[in-house]
Amino acid sequence: MTTAANPGALLRTKLNERRGLLVPGCGNALAARVIESLGFEAVYLSGAGLTNSFYGAPDLGFIHLGDVAQHTAAVRDAVQLPLIVDADTGFGNALNVRQTVRTLERAGANAIQLEDQVSPKRCGHFSGKAVIDAGEMSGKVKAAVDARASADFLVIARTDACAVHGIEDALARAERYAQAGADVTFVEAPTGIEELRRIARLPCPQVVNIVIGGKTPALAAEEFGRMGFALVLYANAALQGAVRGMVDALGRLRRDGILAEDPAVVATFAQRQALVQKDLFDDLERRYAG
Repeated sequence: MTTAANPGALLRTKLNERRGLLVPGCGNALAARVIESLGFEAVYLSGAGLTNSFYGAPDLGFIHLGDVAQHTAAVRDAVQLPLIVDADTGFGNALNVRQTVRTLERAGANAIQLEDQVSPKRCGHFSGKAVIDAGEMSGKVKAAVDARASADFLVIARTDACAVHGIEDALARAERYAQAGADVTFVEAPTGIEELRRIARLPCPQVVNIVIGGKTPALAAEEFGRMGFALVLYANAALQGAVRGMVDALGRLRRDGILAEDPAVVATFAQRQALVQKDLFDDLERRYAG
């Protein structure tokens, strides 16, 4: 299979360039369609975005493997982009991680992100996090690597130790997880430029996660690329933009009692139908009409 036809191989190639690949997150297939339509090169299924939009709950470990698998399959069906899936802690121990990888790879993921938080996890930019022993996490990484069916299915190992034990422990954990087989590592929630520079110098490709309103300094993707980061993640920019848009549109409806098709406030009917490929289904209906 060529790289062009293999989203996992394509993603690996892009990350190995370490040019600050800009990747937005989605919480559902419709958001993934928007991301693809705007020309982004990959999409990330966000655990926080899924929890917020599917359950209306905070990112405190409420989702389970079935939720993630269902949405992975829906996103895979909706877009052609390489798909990175946030699988939180892997939903248990190393054996659970094995099952998680097998399930999500079959559902259409091209990469999985695992983190070393104690379960139930919490958002990486929340207070009160705790992390498991680095040896236990290394075993989970090994289980993930062994479980994948394709060598082009990437394992991204995230550590939340920076906020718990400091940057030195976080860097040491990232290196240990890479030695265990992780293709990419991810030090969550660094709080300063010097910490970011140190992370970017780690041997394997690195993720930087920009949470709007969070703890990590926001720089342009090009600047992160110059530092050496492989992937610049905006996991919930789409969600926060959607919330703002819903509040604005429904606030006007509540105030005025009417809401016209104003492109400054809402997507038009035609834009919405184009996004969900209504024309394609019209064509299919005509083709199969008896």
